[in-house]
Amino acid sequence: MGSVKDLRIVKQPTSDKAGEGVFTFSDRYSVFDWGEMPDLIPDKGRAIAILGAHFFELAEKKGFRTHYIGLESNGAFLRLNDLKSPTDSMRVKLFNVIRPTLLPDKTYDYSAYKNITSNYLIPLEVIYRNRLPEGSSVFKRLKSGEITPKDLGLDSMPEPGITLKTPIYDVSTKLERIDRYIKWEEAERISGLDGKKISRLKEILSSLNQLISSEFSKIGLVNEDGKIEFAVDESGEICIVDVFGTLDECRFTIDGMPVSKEVARIFYRKTPWYEALNKAKEKDKQNFKEICEIQPDKLPNEFKEAIANLYRYCTNKITGREWFAGTPELTDSIRVIKRFI
Repeated sequence: MGSVKDLRIVKQPTSDKAGEGVFTFSDRYSVFDWGEMPDLIPDKGRAIAILGAHFFELAEKKGFRTHYIGLESNGAFLRLNDLKSPTDSMRVKLFNVIRPTLLPDKTYDYSAYKNITSNYLIPLEVIYRNRLPEGSSVFKRLKSGEITPKDLGLDSMPEPGITLKTPIYDVSTKLERIDRYIKWEEAERISGLDGKKISRLKEILSSLNQLISSEFSKIGLVNEDGKIEFAVDESGEICIVDVFGTLDECRFTIDGMPVSKEVARIFYRKTPWYEALNKAKEKDKQNFKEICEIQPDKLPNEFKEAIANLYRYCTNKITGREWFAGTPELTDSIRVIKRFI
């Protein structure tokens, strides 16, 4: 399925019917589009599966469509309230994935989306931004001239750390070799969505952003930004897929300190590997991993365990159940992390 989760297909989707599959959320993680990093983060997969289920069930209560069926445990598929112990497996509906064609000039042909109206994965990642923390890709894009403050709905160049009066809704491709940020006009053109469905997608994104912010504010965390993925289901309605609201899909902070896999990004930005990675991307955006001259080192064990405790703590506290006994307080984990970053 990808660098951090696996997919077991139970029933293939057809042209007009959804299929079914089981996501297995692994303890692998990825940063900077590298794919699988050299470490496993203990319990990360189970923490993501449970927290993802929590948000799917909340979204369904609010009337949103999702592809979530239940969590897998001993061959049964259970809602969160019926689950007795943590699991890393989630049963979901599957929709058709239509991959754009890579052309000789390195652009992509999305013409296959022109005549499809239902039962497919939307080839976009949709991002909400409530703050623009240091390290946000927005600043790199502003500096290069790829976008302007006006494109973001801003009157002037933003400073790192700014809290936005109105969230920014950003969008990137999903199924390209190296995904790229695009403007909403292109998103509508390539995705098979008309203007009405794009507006609906943004409405759902806004509601989910508020939901995530509300849940994490209960434990003192700020929801800075996050990504959500969608499909068009069998009835032609927009449907939430993958998972959302987790420490892999979002950036959370407390007193400006990251509480997500962002701490791993910060750690690696200070390593020779990160410099070599950027040089490789400048040379060949498609094959940078193959030509990168340095491989990433493993994380220090104490740092890795502290990251694992971020995942365990947030899943325990947001769901209101102690899935991971003995998890230290957030302040203790942050104290360890600060020593490394």
